Amino acid sequence: MSGMRTTQSLHIGNYFGALRNWVELQKDYQCFYGAMNWHALTDGFKDPQVFKKFNREIITDWLAFGIDPNKSVIFVQSEMAPELLELHMLFCMVTPMGWLERVTTWKDAAEELKQKDAYNLGRFMYPVLQTADIAIFKGAKVPVGQDQVPHLELSREIVRRFNNMYKIKLPEPEALLTSTPAVPGLDGRKMSKSYGNVIALLDEPENIIKILKPMPTDPARVKRTDPGNPEICAVYGLHKLFSSDKTKSDVSSGCRTAGIGCIDCKMALGGHINEFMKEPLAKRKELLNNPSHVDEIIGDGNQKAKREGQNTLSEIKSQLGWK
Repeated sequence: MSGMRTTQSLHIGNYFGALRNWVELQKDYQCFYGAMNWHALTDGFKDPQVFKKFNREIITDWLAFGIDPNKSVIFVQSEMAPELLELHMLFCMVTPMGWLERVTTWKDAAEELKQKDAYNLGRFMYPVLQTADIAIFKGAKVPVGQDQVPHLELSREIVRRFNNMYKIKLPEPEALLTSTPAVPGLDGRKMSKSYGNVIALLDEPENIIKILKPMPTDPARVKRTDPGNPEICAVYGLHKLFSSDKTKSDVSSGCRTAGIGCIDCKMALGGHINEFMKEPLAKRKELLNNPSHVDEIIGDGNQKAKREGQNTLSEIKSQLGWK
């Protein structure tokens, strides 16, 4: 089970960080992929439209890149109510405050959250709802990067305590470790929505070229004739993701010898990004021209997900003696 918060349009960091792996995982696993709009409200509550604004757009991007509704269940998180929220409430009752207070993404980001007016109960309980997201499908595997393992360990602890307390047999979710390459943003830092330095997934070709032109490069290359170091250049970092081995070799050599200029390097990168996006972009346009088909896929996925959730909650209530 995995999901993406529906706070903004997707960017290429989302593809390399998760979506690419999702496409491969559906070949070997029964997967549940969610557009997590309840989670989006934790810091997007001032714009209530965020609750539904990006759901279809994000799912359309998933479909364009190869998420197959015949292999994977695609759903919108809020459509799992009330079952998901009931399980979330049950987990809240058995989760000690101290466990949540130690979560690094809460503790370390406290001041930033206060400045954003996002220091709220929903954000504090985020890990508990995340645990319910997984457990409602009896999720056994969760694809995560190494940095997310501690978060999943908290989910395991919550499920373990719940199971022990009530003699229930929900799977303790295990990390399905995935390698996530560093994706540099337009300003040289890690690509992140919060930094505003993203390259939108499936952007139009002419816009890709436009936004690459002002990207910072090796500051040592003041003049066209100055040699540079590609390993400290964000543009070359993107070449590593999108370009062929030959192009990467040519760009690296050309940068070190001043054989090519930075604009030449960026134009070559833009061409490779646009070539990479060509097929999914065409698929996306096809899907957008047939919105009823996308709605049908989402509706079917929501029904499948809800049935799973109802079955899980029914089993839990039966074990608790509530039936």
